[in-house]
Amino acid sequence: MAAVLPPCQSAVVDTNLDESRTMPLMLRRAVALLLGAFYLPLLAAADSQPTHEFFLDNGLKVIVREDHRAPVVVSQLWYKVGSSYETPGQTGLSHALEHMMFKGSRKLDAGEASRILRELGAEENAFTSNDYTAYYQVLARDRLAVAFELEADRLASLKLPPEEFAREIEVIKEERRLRTDDKPSSLAYERFKTIAYPASGYRNPTIGWMNDLDRMQAAELRAWYEQWYAPNNATLVVVGDVSVDEVRSLAQRFFGDIEKRDVPAAKLPLELAEPGERRLKLHVKTQLPTLLMAFNVPSLATEDNARQVHALRLITALLDGGYSARLPERLERGEELVTSASAWYDAYARGDSLFVLSAAPNMQKGRTLEEVEAGLWKELEALKQSAPSADELERVRAQVIAGLVYERDSITQQATTIGTLETVGLSWRLMDEELSALEAVTPEDIQQAARSYFTRSRLSVAHVLPEEARDE
Repeated sequence: MAAVLPPCQSAVVDTNLDESRTMPLMLRRAVALLLGAFYLPLLAAADSQPTHEFFLDNGLKVIVREDHRAPVVVSQLWYKVGSSYETPGQTGLSHALEHMMFKGSRKLDAGEASRILRELGAEENAFTSNDYTAYYQVLARDRLAVAFELEADRLASLKLPPEEFAREIEVIKEERRLRTDDKPSSLAYERFKTIAYPASGYRNPTIGWMNDLDRMQAAELRAWYEQWYAPNNATLVVVGDVSVDEVRSLAQRFFGDIEKRDVPAAKLPLELAEPGERRLKLHVKTQLPTLLMAFNVPSLATEDNARQVHALRLITALLDGGYSARLPERLERGEELVTSASAWYDAYARGDSLFVLSAAPNMQKGRTLEEVEAGLWKELEALKQSAPSADELERVRAQVIAGLVYERDSITQQATTIGTLETVGLSWRLMDEELSALEAVTPEDIQQAARSYFTRSRLSVAHVLPEEARDE
């Protein structure tokens, strides 16, 4: 099994070619500066896009970002509810409700909304996470009213037919089997989160535990829908070839008459600052062992010092930002300790987050999980002992900026970034402040973040082993 990955991991664009390993120091620095000079104006241009926000009287927040490059628009409706809102015994409600939102409303029967959108050549889908549930359509700008009408109808009058639920819950169970139970890497990461998040709802699997799916009732989904699906608990994000005035008019026309409702106060999913070291040994259907390490760390929503969070983002790229990053260069090619290694961190969570490392030992060289764990600690200790050079930080920063530029080229990704920020309790304006925030991080900030967060009192470790090793 390769290094275990989370369900969604953003890749960092590697702007260095293979020959960078032998590239002279001055030339590497010149390349990094050139990358910065090339990408910064592009990002600045993206940040200059007119963006507007307003509220309807019922509390629905609407954010409009203009992008007139093509006659296309993306419409996304985000609800502040996800698996971290769920309680023991009722996991999977948010995801199951997402499925049922396509099963009929006052105006349309099950599947009709999707059929209408297909006939218009539109793309549609939905997704659920720890922190939110969102629905989106990508379509021609002159068809935006259709997307609004369909979305408003199911917000106001979802049917939830029992016979549709009985069929769909079996689809969800099969989805769980395919994506988690029968996929060793996903199963291992799901189990790992139960120790990595000892205090918060982030330990809940978004799809739900199978026992909870087996006993879920349609009435529970009705209650969940009535509890959280209100205009005052939602954000409508529109990005594309539109003006704020036309979006305001359409939003008022289709969403304005939906009544606001009382919504429960949702507390942030906070973790213990130093839960103590936790360890787990897992046996799954895999051929090769894998190591998982995670540290409990804050997110932008829970850390007052945002610079420390951005330092963690850059540490991710420093360790796992392509061919010349530290983990592949030192542990994979240098020491031949691992066959793969990765690092990831979600800075945009509603609550406290994790900084995760994953690696698979080089079995051909007889390497063990214990040796891999020691090797990863060695790299973390190096960060704590010595700040990275200015040249290395320049290169890493250029990679992260390049990734942001590529993301901003997509209207869907622009909308998703805005929706994520707003739904986890931050502001869409952070999207346009990212560049300056990343530029402000110093080598000393990197070192300080490593010292603060990479401690054994924040550590969870999992040894993921083949089933046949159970009796060894």
